[in-house]
Amino acid sequence: MKTALITGSAGLIGSEAARFFSEKGYAIVGIDNDMRKYFFGAEGSTEWNREKLAKELGSGYTHYTVDIREKVTIEDVVKKHKPDIVIHTAAQPSHDWAAKEPYTDFSVNADGTLVMLESTRQFAPEATFIFTSTNKVYGDQPNFLPLVEKETRWEVDPSHKFAKGIDETMSIDQTLHSVFGASKVAADVMTQEYGRYFKMKTGIFRGGCLTGPMHSAAELHGFLAYLVKCIISGKPYTIFGYKGKQVRDNIHAHDLVNMFWNYHQNPRMGEVYNAGGGTGANISMQEAIAKIEALTGKKGNITYSDEARVGDHIWYVSDLTKFKSHYPSWHLTYSIDDLLKEMCTAAQK
Repeated sequence: MKTALITGSAGLIGSEAARFFSEKGYAIVGIDNDMRKYFFGAEGSTEWNREKLAKELGSGYTHYTVDIREKVTIEDVVKKHKPDIVIHTAAQPSHDWAAKEPYTDFSVNADGTLVMLESTRQFAPEATFIFTSTNKVYGDQPNFLPLVEKETRWEVDPSHKFAKGIDETMSIDQTLHSVFGASKVAADVMTQEYGRYFKMKTGIFRGGCLTGPMHSAAELHGFLAYLVKCIISGKPYTIFGYKGKQVRDNIHAHDLVNMFWNYHQNPRMGEVYNAGGGTGANISMQEAIAKIEALTGKKGNITYSDEARVGDHIWYVSDLTKFKSHYPSWHLTYSIDDLLKEMCTAAQK
């Protein structure tokens, strides 16, 4: 039986990958120490999802409560299971939190990724290695595009080459990344290097907003899921800057994991892909609030701050052309309306 080793296996993308690859007949080895609880408190804990996953997959799931920075232990796990694919989703994911503890952020995101890469190279060198990077590697470069203010959103001037989405040619240099973005750049580039230098099958997926009903959303991470939670519960929600017209593209966890699966069928060395909702699934803050209120029949307790988050994007939509050209059988299956309906339904149960 083939094996998929998944870090952050109780998180949004990790648990989706575990279920997806289990259905494909893979034995699942999960690594997750619920550090999300340390980052975001009890509401960010993924322990509930780990328990759910273990119950669903039964003997097909082996769990290790291990920190990805623990080199010797990680090496032992990889050596024992010799996975066919490593899906590395574990990370510190928040801009704001990273600024509070830069050492922790960098050690988890950069050093932890290096531990996973080198352990794979030493003990499972033929494995496909998937790294969930982020669009924050582009820093605030997108904010210097020619933006046009519309009634409920910002858009890029239609004559610009990125008007329908940002592709992988955008520079990651000479830009304000946030501390989080910088640690992810380090991991992103190192994963590319292991592909190019060591000829490993490494794929780097620069995600937009990754979302779905299994998200343990908190104030500092998980924009769409947290917004749904706040509107349904009546909890206050603050919009930071840009008149609430900032645009995000959102990709359902299933669609992202299906990208991983397609890549795994014919992997390339050190390849980078932008991975988001693209033109088919993007929304502004104002638009998201209006849609969620309409779906739930509840009025959001929304406040506004003129101060934007450091390095935050005004407009970001992924151009998916490159991935689709390499893997033409893949396509998005969730529109923004599909996403919101599913998330609102799940949150009200």
